[in-house]
Amino acid sequence: MRVYHKAYVYLTCGTDLLVFDEPDTPQLGMQVPGGTVDPGESFLHGAMREFNEETGLTLDAAFDHFSDQDLPFETIPPLGQFRPAPDRSLRGRHVRRNYHVRIGARPGDTWEHYEMFPSGGGDPIRCRFFWIDLFGPRARDPERFFAAFGAPLEALRTRLSGTGKTA
Repeated sequence: MRVYHKAYVYLTCGTDLLVFDEPDTPQLGMQVPGGTVDPGESFLHGAMREFNEETGLTLDAAFDHFSDQDLPFETIPPLGQFRPAPDRSLRGRHVRRNYHVRIGARPGDTWEHYEMFPSGGGDPIRCRFFWIDLFGPRARDPERFFAAFGAPLEALRTRLSGTGKTA
């Protein structure tokens, strides 16, 4: 089984989480920025690079490792309509390190950016970024997220529980 090392950024502003979807591949659902760590690259540097490549933003903030996931993609049952695109194979074991980054002001409410160098090759991927309330119904519905990106959200909610919102 092929092993992919992945690093993801769960960016919050207050209790809002930055997510994206791919308008040209709507069956994927919501995701968080990040992706494949390059050979010889640390998870942290991979998270920073992938975040910049996918969002077009550079963060001047602490990247705090908060969870890990070890996902054999062959065994993840697709939730709802969200399934991988046929031309973007995900088969193999995905070892994920998830980072939480907090910012004080949003860089925008919504925007689009192209991932120019997808790890699997191929054409650039159009990403549409927006914010969701971590304590709201969209963030609590696992069928809205692709490939277990929603699984770490309860740990993130616990980290943010001192911000005034309740579950």
